[in-house]
Amino acid sequence: MSESTDNSSNNKQQKYNRFKSLINDLKKKFPHKTQHIIAIVSVSEQKLYLINDNALVKEYMVSTAEAGTGNQSGSYKTPLGIHCIAEKFGENAPIASIFKARKNTHQIAKILHDPEIRSDQDNITSRILWLEGLEEGLNKGSDKEQNNVDSYSRYIYIHGTDEEGLLGQIASHGCVRMANHDVIELFDLMEIGDFVVIIED
Repeated sequence: MSESTDNSSNNKQQKYNRFKSLINDLKKKFPHKTQHIIAIVSVSEQKLYLINDNALVKEYMVSTAEAGTGNQSGSYKTPLGIHCIAEKFGENAPIASIFKARKNTHQIAKILHDPEIRSDQDNITSRILWLEGLEEGLNKGSDKEQNNVDSYSRYIYIHGTDEEGLLGQIASHGCVRMANHDVIELFDLMEIGDFVVIIED
């Protein structure tokens, strides 16, 4: 093993150790739920970490909400807490395909790599992983004031974006955006029912 490979392995292990207690708590809280793989979205880092078999296997740049974090409907904020993948859309669609209401329009988006240029629409591209909250009163159902905080009914997705130049910074309207080739890879790696945990840190 080369020194660079060794350093990379150590770096991955250190990053995994950061999430160890979170993953253990997750397994205790949902002992009946068997997970294939776990995605952890760090809002402060604007990254999605993929955990499989007690190891960090992938990390991706993302964009969460420009309005910050929050679980209330209509807030345009990214919800925190434990979710799972409820549904997946877009299998075999060409890269950068634009989706409206989860239907493939068969239009192809122009991918913008310049962070100074914004798209004229909040395009959802390539693949959709629709999230369902698993924590009653936080990201599922209603909170104590009877506000809708349900991530599924808020249509919170992990999806591709045409604004790839903005990845790594807050930019979305509530969803978790990814580069198109990354979301296609994630779509193929994750199954319905797999955990997605969104955290501030």
